[in-house]
Amino acid sequence: MLSERQKRKAAGRLKPGNGRTLRGYRWWQPLSRALFHLVLTGGDGRRATYSVDVPYWQRFATEEGEGKAQLYVDGRQHSTSVLPAVFPVPGGRIEVVPTAFGLRRCHYVDHGGVEHRLTPDVRSAEGRRSRFQRSHPGTSRLLAALSLTLLLVSLGLAVPQIVEALSQVPPVAERFGTFDSPVALTWWANTALGLCASAASVERATRLRYSPLLDGTE
Repeated sequence: MLSERQKRKAAGRLKPGNGRTLRGYRWWQPLSRALFHLVLTGGDGRRATYSVDVPYWQRFATEEGEGKAQLYVDGRQHSTSVLPAVFPVPGGRIEVVPTAFGLRRCHYVDHGGVEHRLTPDVRSAEGRRSRFQRSHPGTSRLLAALSLTLLLVSLGLAVPQIVEALSQVPPVAERFGTFDSPVALTWWANTALGLCASAASVERATRLRYSPLLDGTE
């Protein structure tokens, strides 16, 4: 859940939408777009569908490098915000927080502080992963464990090499001495390690799993 300071800052980024129609999710978009839905009942008793659309490519089109989130109500754009975003909705708010590999939050938080994750579009990467988890729970747990293992192994192999490189910097070497890493991988092995770690992080992002240590500091 976002802090009060983060919510106040997010409120300043909120802008009205232009009313355009929500585009359907395409088969080629799983790695470039997230789409979540939530049905809420307003004070007048009318039910409406709230959809959060996050085009990941927009991360490269904003000065902050965070991308944007768009809120649609019954298929019409209601408001937009640079991420992280907080959208006021009946009974509470929707919080959307990115990571380098996807999202770590897309939750509805009611006025009592109870939160619920929005339902991912069935055609999205998050929706497909959720369906796989329901259909094959055992294999899903195995895949999740594999992702975690890959990240832990990558971290364990990368950190000593990074420390060794930093210790070669003259000011650091003069003050603390140098460090010889017990791990010395070739460039292609490090590249493969990075690709495996990225794939594992993407898999975790489809489940909205996040750890500052394993998945970055965003």
